[in-house]
Amino acid sequence: MGVTATTVRAVNGLTARWAGASEDCTAFSAAGVWPLLAHLADGAGGAARAELAEALGLPARQATDAARELLVAMGAMRGLDTALGLWTKRTLELKQEWEAGLSADARGVLTGDPAADHRALDAWTAKQTGGLIDRMPVTLAEDTQMVLASALTMRTQWLRPFQEVELETAHEPWATKPRLGLRRSSALLDRVGVADTPGGYVTELKVLGNNALDVHLLLGERDMKPGQVLGAGVDILAGRYAVVPGPRLPYGKVGPGLRVEKVRCTRPVPPSLEVTTAAYHMNASHDLLKLHRLFGLTTVRDISRGHFPGISDFPLAIGSAEQNTMAKFGALGFEAAAVTAFGVVAGGLPDLRYVTTRISAAFDRPFGFLALHRHTRLVLTAGWVTDPLPLPEYDWEDER
Repeated sequence: MGVTATTVRAVNGLTARWAGASEDCTAFSAAGVWPLLAHLADGAGGAARAELAEALGLPARQATDAARELLVAMGAMRGLDTALGLWTKRTLELKQEWEAGLSADARGVLTGDPAADHRALDAWTAKQTGGLIDRMPVTLAEDTQMVLASALTMRTQWLRPFQEVELETAHEPWATKPRLGLRRSSALLDRVGVADTPGGYVTELKVLGNNALDVHLLLGERDMKPGQVLGAGVDILAGRYAVVPGPRLPYGKVGPGLRVEKVRCTRPVPPSLEVTTAAYHMNASHDLLKLHRLFGLTTVRDISRGHFPGISDFPLAIGSAEQNTMAKFGALGFEAAAVTAFGVVAGGLPDLRYVTTRISAAFDRPFGFLALHRHTRLVLTAGWVTDPLPLPEYDWEDER
């Protein structure tokens, strides 16, 4: 069973809104949050149900089926692992219909001992992410009745690997110390393109993985905000903005970090795309309650009364909602993981006779990325690179 275009639009829509609302778009996964919000919406009532539905971009009555469909589809994607977990106190009686609709891979018991319970939740987190994330982002208290969590892990290897180099950049503060850069050359000019968006021009580079999991690098104009660039990337995926591909670009500086030029050479050489980017490895933590309106969590924060009559007759509210995320982009491939949890409480002189075309793309200042499934265009992880990896301390002359 595949994921519908409606669900992809809803999840990617949350990705774009999250990017626009967050001041720190380091790395995040709306695909990790969306199924949890859907299951909460299914059991919510009143204003809480309406707010969650608005955040989901789907009616609450459709949300559970869509969440199950999404998790099954993601689980079938090569290189992507997903899991859903539910832990409850023994005394909490759940509504049978809601529990039956929850496709949880793990069911557990909360003992009421926060330290012991956290050890069990952390063990599940480390197992589900292969050790990429070792702690579940949940705040446990004596009155925590339930924990609903998701884990998402993606790994892909590039069809064409990069070469590790020292990143050459004039951008501050990247230029203040040596940074690990990545470089490669390709004859596939259509891997890069430029889109004209309301916020400015955006250069998009597609880096393809060997399992249909790809990463799109996005470089906007210097005055564009991270949310504008990442939002434009989502709109490009949806076909709302046209991208002029490399083979159709004119000569000159044609987009952010992008130049097309004629180059003289000693022999017939086909056109090429020369890419330089920065290697990065980032970790991020997000308190979803700080963006409660974005996620439809405004009403459910009120712990003075219950908001989930479809989950249990016991009055329940949201005590914590957090996500831990990591993303690593290197010479050979990309890996990312996200765990989301809701705590529910009460370079001679050569003979230059030939001419060829060369496109140069340099992502040498802060840029965005969208990690996605190639065929459905479902965004799995997104982020904004502000602090690339430092250059390793070894003799680069030996590598030349």
